[in-house]
Amino acid sequence: MKIALLGYGRMGKEIEKIAIQRGHEIVIKTSGKDSYDITTADVAIDFSIPSSAYNNISNCINHNIPVVSGTTGWLDKYNDIVSLCNEKKGAFIYASNFSLGVNIFFELNKQLAKMMSNLSQYNISIEEIHHTKKLDAPSGTAITLAEGIIDNTAKKAWELDKKSSEDIIPIKAVRTPDVPGTHTITYESEVDSIDIKHTAHNRQGFALGAVIASEWLHNKTGVFTMNDVLNIG
Repeated sequence: MKIALLGYGRMGKEIEKIAIQRGHEIVIKTSGKDSYDITTADVAIDFSIPSSAYNNISNCINHNIPVVSGTTGWLDKYNDIVSLCNEKKGAFIYASNFSLGVNIFFELNKQLAKMMSNLSQYNISIEEIHHTKKLDAPSGTAITLAEGIIDNTAKKAWELDKKSSEDIIPIKAVRTPDVPGTHTITYESEVDSIDIKHTAHNRQGFALGAVIASEWLHNKTGVFTMNDVLNIG
């Protein structure tokens, strides 16, 4: 396939390596406001910045180019993209994290939340650790984890840097140099604690998942998730 990389930072460069290893051609590499002709690509992978993501994604859909996006921090416009994709009969996948392991972790998180839902003696919290150059906090992955818990328990919302309460899941966001991403869910009572944790050792897992998603999306129509790509959940 001919791939457009919309966002050519550290993730974009990692995606480029893996895409080429898998036999694909990179026809566009853009950052910021560079001009480009998206119609030269078979599929686009967006790992840009939050202020650019909506325009990148809508431009692809308007030109009938399937697009995979891993940019977080723009999701207040997600429903607008879904409507546009359905209207134009386009193809779109958004994931807060494309790592195959993390998407399995998302499902484990939901199952544990179901099992713990009637045990009110346990307080629930989330901690995420990322590199200091990450622009948003909490991470999109942490938000997805919180939403998975909210959907399966009596919790109603998440809040950053708050104490646990009957309705709230607190998320702690830590920024440390050179950490690709670590996410921990903790259920804690007076007598014991239960933790589930995912630790990324490098960015290769995120990049591989994004390329696999773009391969899967090519020649499809609709709005999908990584559960569709992996046939889980």
